[in-house]
Amino acid sequence: MSMRPEGLPEVPEQTVMVARAAFPQGSLAIRVRDRLAEVFADEPFASAFGVRGAPGLSPGVLCLVTVLQFAEDLTDRQAAAMAVRAIDWKYALGAELTDTGFDASVLSRFRSRLSDNGMERVVFDRLLEYCVEEGLVAAGGRQRTDSTHVISAVRDLNRLELAGESVRAALEALAVAAPSWLAGQVDVAEFAHRYGPRVDGWRMPASQTKRDRLAQVFGQDALALCRAAWSPGTPPWIREIESVQILRQILVQTYYLSTDTRGREVIKKRAADDEGVPPGHRRLASPYDADARWAAKGEGLFWMGYKVHLTETRDTPTEAEAEAEAGVRAAPNLITDVCTTDATVPDVKATAPVQQRLAEHGIRPAEHYLDSGYPSADLIAAALKQGTRMVTPVLLDHSAQAKAHAGFDKSAFIIDWRARQVRCPAGKTSAHWNPVKQHGTDTIVITFGVRTCRPCPFRDQCTSSAKGRRMLTLRPREPEEALTQARAEQKTETWKAKYALRAGVEGTINQALDITGIRRARYRGLPKVRLQHAFSATALNVIRLDAHWTGHDQHHTRSSRLERLAYRLTA
Repeated sequence: MSMRPEGLPEVPEQTVMVARAAFPQGSLAIRVRDRLAEVFADEPFASAFGVRGAPGLSPGVLCLVTVLQFAEDLTDRQAAAMAVRAIDWKYALGAELTDTGFDASVLSRFRSRLSDNGMERVVFDRLLEYCVEEGLVAAGGRQRTDSTHVISAVRDLNRLELAGESVRAALEALAVAAPSWLAGQVDVAEFAHRYGPRVDGWRMPASQTKRDRLAQVFGQDALALCRAAWSPGTPPWIREIESVQILRQILVQTYYLSTDTRGREVIKKRAADDEGVPPGHRRLASPYDADARWAAKGEGLFWMGYKVHLTETRDTPTEAEAEAEAGVRAAPNLITDVCTTDATVPDVKATAPVQQRLAEHGIRPAEHYLDSGYPSADLIAAALKQGTRMVTPVLLDHSAQAKAHAGFDKSAFIIDWRARQVRCPAGKTSAHWNPVKQHGTDTIVITFGVRTCRPCPFRDQCTSSAKGRRMLTLRPREPEEALTQARAEQKTETWKAKYALRAGVEGTINQALDITGIRRARYRGLPKVRLQHAFSATALNVIRLDAHWTGHDQHHTRSSRLERLAYRLTA
């Protein structure tokens, strides 16, 4: 398939006439075509297409179809049908009224081409560039970030179901790719009886003894199949099949191979306390989605899948009202970044990449509002160097003295960074200053001498150590000072009133859930889920831009006038 960069075709006159008559006030699709046609260009996708072969559909047209599809939460079949029967869609795509459209499978193949070539964010980034050029997004403002869970597109499996279903998935793939080879390696009739229907917990034996035996059978079958695939006489391409590779990983993660006292080979399911199991970020959860992972958040949320982080612009209510009084249309709140990871990646790992992408687009915020899962001392200090102040709760001092609100916590000690000493509340100085690494992080361990601490009259308020001396753990100077300042600020009422601005991002996540179903993955694999979320964010931005163009974004917020007055008085 080849591509000839042409962009969106011109809208035929008859289509224009009918669309204007049918939609005298316009529609989302019509306004997107009129205002954002340059965003849906073909040139950025040139590297994903060949220069020879039959010409394919314009990637710009397919991107526009996909954005409209997400804006209206349609399936591929519904989107393909809309391209045929909806007049405003025909206008947006520049199609004749008699155009018969395209097959729904084109959209799936197009998404695969984008994800295979790392082009998941192309349209989102181009729309963001348009917003920057129009002055709707700029550096130095306020932005806020939050995350939510995403449930994978495959069913949940326990460890026993996973063991059996991974064998079944590999057999299904081999039955299509290498039926003759498979027939020579296994008893097809026996395996068809065991793995014909999908492995389901409802069909498992009730007895624990029988379930343990079934787990052993699954392990033996998986081991036999892997040994056959990796034997010297097997064609190398067989072990390159994705389902076969996943089977091998699940076999190693789920089973333990040993030899008994008689020298016989024994395979048994791994126990966490004995043979050990892989950590959550490495443990496969499904043979059909190698990127989905199990994760937990708090006590009430446990899911298999991914996590998405959304960042959006936000002015304070006082600024928005000031612009309205001055006769200036306030810019809409727009999504400036979307970041998708597997479910086990903590929020703090997404902070730096999000801020880096914002800087690359030239829209680094002056204030970045986040919840307590995103900051660390290093991140706060690094962001300040780049001109961004992170407005976020930081972890408080967890020493015994700070928790009990009695005695001397870390804030009671005076740090002399030049002299590399710490002075305690009794006026004594530390004996040792030891830079070390703890869990890969630079830290400084401060130790006071035993002869200094033991006779001290304040020892009971300072330490309960059996050695009778106080120890402190500090970060390097810049992170430690940034952390100390953040801890002091977040105790003030002014900071608490200011931080209330972050809560609005949860409404954006709710809008993404209602409109695009962002909490449920449509596709399998992290690249395609990233593509889904990039198009979801693009669709939300298009909807917000359309509301801005038509003046429908000037609605009253859910907060009352009294609440807004209280906010102004406390700001």
